[in-house]
Amino acid sequence: MKPYQFPTSGSCSPRSPPASPRHRSRSPRYRRAAKPVRPAPKSLARWLWWFLLSPLLKHRGVYIVVFLLYLSVMLFYMGAVPSDIVPAVVKLTHTPGLVYRSPKLYAKLRSDMDSDNSSVDAISTVWKNSYKNGEWRPCIKKSSGGLPESNGYIYVEANGGLNQQRTSICNAVAVAAYLNATLIIPYFHFHSIWRDSRIIRVSPFANRLSTDAPLAVQLLRCLANYQALRFSDPISTLGKLLVERMKKHSAKNGGKYISVHLRFEEDMVAFSCCVYDGGEQEKVDMDAARERGWKGKFTKPGRIINPGAIRLNGSCPLTPLELGLMLRGMGFGKSTSIYLASGKIYNSEKYMAPLLEMFPLLQTKETLASPEELAPFENYSSRMAAIDYTVCLHSEVFVPTQGGNFLQLLLGHRRYLYGGHSRTIRPDKRKLALLFDNPNIGWKNFKRQMVNMRVYTVSKGLQLKRPKDSIYSFPCPDCMCKADKSGDARWPPVRRFL
Repeated sequence: MKPYQFPTSGSCSPRSPPASPRHRSRSPRYRRAAKPVRPAPKSLARWLWWFLLSPLLKHRGVYIVVFLLYLSVMLFYMGAVPSDIVPAVVKLTHTPGLVYRSPKLYAKLRSDMDSDNSSVDAISTVWKNSYKNGEWRPCIKKSSGGLPESNGYIYVEANGGLNQQRTSICNAVAVAAYLNATLIIPYFHFHSIWRDSRIIRVSPFANRLSTDAPLAVQLLRCLANYQALRFSDPISTLGKLLVERMKKHSAKNGGKYISVHLRFEEDMVAFSCCVYDGGEQEKVDMDAARERGWKGKFTKPGRIINPGAIRLNGSCPLTPLELGLMLRGMGFGKSTSIYLASGKIYNSEKYMAPLLEMFPLLQTKETLASPEELAPFENYSSRMAAIDYTVCLHSEVFVPTQGGNFLQLLLGHRRYLYGGHSRTIRPDKRKLALLFDNPNIGWKNFKRQMVNMRVYTVSKGLQLKRPKDSIYSFPCPDCMCKADKSGDARWPPVRRFL
């Protein structure tokens, strides 16, 4: 198919030949209209602009020119055209999001932040009005009857990390009920004992079952996730011990502490393609990490990466400094106890320093537990994640800084424990990116923005499961019942079969 050709005035033009000049002069119908008088440009700049554009406007290719001009501007903004070949007169003095400006903002706000004694620490009042809509309670009953004869066995390989494995097992319980089969959950290595011909082998299995299922199936998932599944005794024992130690560290706040899931590990920073203030060494580290983890993914020909656009989209991991600024702005003071759930922070000596200045009572599993207590777990990322999960589960407030399965499962579990409320503050990272990029914002304005962000999260209160939502994040109403005036949960008849 030939490309579309713009009409031309050449010999192949379909236009009719022009009328005779003699006929034009005899009839007023053919007299040429007087040319309109164009107003003179009011300034030299306007005159130059008109002089440059007027030749283009006389030709029909103006749309192509305008399109190409627009495209060139967009390519420049997106970073495809090197800035050193663009004339200095068109260079932007400040591209939002392109530079990590948070350290400068911290230096500017720190004095006013530390001298601000205008409000009570937010941890004592953050959930004061969170139960206006009543309280929901767990209402899962176990069956007291016997089990029917099994039709066979179902064998499931729970793939992925800690949270994917949890989802896999809960979904497998529901599938086994569908099939009236005995569920076998083995260790995650194939063994000859499972070569039984009656066994159905499903691998991988994390997300094979729809989020929308009959209520009876949903209740089986609820039972498996919120009551039946437990961490092994060594993990559970250490997790509970660290919860008790956090409460002792938080004695001034009535035993209440904040937990934060901070995703600023090297692989997370590398995958995000965001740029911070580590200079050439950071670039070397990130390039090496990307090549190790995702060989060739980020170096494909033609791939354009724009860190500024990524940051403005809210996709850059928050740094420890940005986390601290946000929490202090929300009203959490220096006396707030924080539990930091995280892997190994990238360049931790540098990036953790300002967070520790803002929150000197911050703790991690490494500071709460002795090396001997952590030794059985430290070489297993899933076991370390399980310890973090336990301490975050029992905190007064949970603050995630990135999405993921850890967040979704913890949200649901906390809603299940706290009357349907998540007790979670989720940052608006797009708004934060603009605020951190603003060198002129003052402490009062910044604090007002952060308090509004916190209040908006709290005001959401109870959130019921919608179609396509997961019971692992939204246990109401499938796994919970509304409490009546006496405080007893109402039990729908359909739940009695469990």
